[in-house]
Amino acid sequence: MNRLSRYVMRHVLELTGIVALGLVAIYTLVVFVSDINDAGKGDYGVVDVLSYSLLMVPSSLYVLMPIIALLGTLMGVGQLARTSELTAMRAAGMSLKDIGASVLITGVALGVLAFVLGDRIAPAAEHYADARRDAARGVSSTQSVWLRDADQIVQIRQLETENHIREVTAYRLSADSKLSRIGNAREATFDGSHWQLSGVERTDFGDDRVTATQADHAELEGGIAPSVLRLFILESDSLSLTGLLRLIHYLDGNHLDASKYRLTMWRKLVEPLTVIVMMLFAVPFASGSARDMGAGQRLLIGMLIGIAFYVVNKVSVSLGDIYGWPAPLAAAAPTLVLAMVTGLRLQKAR
Repeated sequence: MNRLSRYVMRHVLELTGIVALGLVAIYTLVVFVSDINDAGKGDYGVVDVLSYSLLMVPSSLYVLMPIIALLGTLMGVGQLARTSELTAMRAAGMSLKDIGASVLITGVALGVLAFVLGDRIAPAAEHYADARRDAARGVSSTQSVWLRDADQIVQIRQLETENHIREVTAYRLSADSKLSRIGNAREATFDGSHWQLSGVERTDFGDDRVTATQADHAELEGGIAPSVLRLFILESDSLSLTGLLRLIHYLDGNHLDASKYRLTMWRKLVEPLTVIVMMLFAVPFASGSARDMGAGQRLLIGMLIGIAFYVVNKVSVSLGDIYGWPAPLAAAAPTLVLAMVTGLRLQKAR
C-alpha cells in the first residue's frame, strides 16, 4: 500500500465520518422528538428521553451504515476529482481500479464495524435503553409467556431458565369453558418429571361458593415441558448471530419452521458485504461527467440510490418469504446484483 492509497483511504474515511455524524444526528433528533411525548409518564423526564435517544445511536448507525458508506465514498472520491487531485493521482500511475482497491480496504473496515454494531453493540444498547425507559415509566420490561395445556392456561411472568420460572399463574377452565380455578405460585422448578411450585395460592370457583387455599409447595398439573420454554429463551437471545444459530439448531432438531430466523441470520451476514459493495459502486462516479457534480448533487444521487436499494432489499426479502426462496438468495440477491453491476462499471472504467 503506497502513500496515495493511504491518502484516498483517509479522505474517504473522513468524509464518511462527517456524513455519519450528520445522518445519525438527524436520526437521533427524530427519535428524541417522537419520544418526547412520553415525557412525564411516571418518572420518565426529558433527561431520560435524551438518554434513551443517545443509547439508540448504535442502532441508528447500524441501520444507516450502507447509505453512510455510499454517501461518504461519493463525497470523498468526488471531492478528490473536483479538486483535480484524482487527475494528479492518475497521472502518477494510479488507475481507477487502484482507487477502487483502496476503497475496498476501507469498506472491509467499515463492514467489520457494521457487523460488530449489529451483532453486539446495538442489540445490547437497545435492550438497556428499553429497560431503562420501561422502568422510568413504571412499565414492566419482562415479556410474559402464555401457554395453553389442555384445559389449563399458564402465564409465566419471569422466565429464568427452561427449568426455573417465577411468578406463575395457572387458569383452569371447566368443560363449558368457564373459569374454575386460579393458582398463583412464587416460583417453580422442574425436577425431571413435574413442575414443583413454591409459595402457592389457589382459588377454586364452585357453583355456589369460592374457596381460597394456600400451601408452601404443590405440583403443577399438566404436561408443559422445559423444551417448550427453551424456545422462548432462545428467541430472546436471537438478536446476536450466536443466538440465532442456537435457535435455528433447536428448531431444526425439533422439526419446526426456522425459515424466518435463518433469513435474519443471512441478512446479518450479508450486511458487511452490502457496505463494501455500496462503497465500490460509488467509485466510478469519480470519472466522466459525474466528477463535475457539486457536493449537493452527489448527496442527492447517493440518497436516491440508497433509498432505492433499501426498498429493493425489503422487496427481495418479502418475495423470498412468499415464494420460498433459499435464505441466502433472498437476503443477498440485491447485494449480488449491485456487486455485478459495480464489477462491470469498474472493468469499463479507465
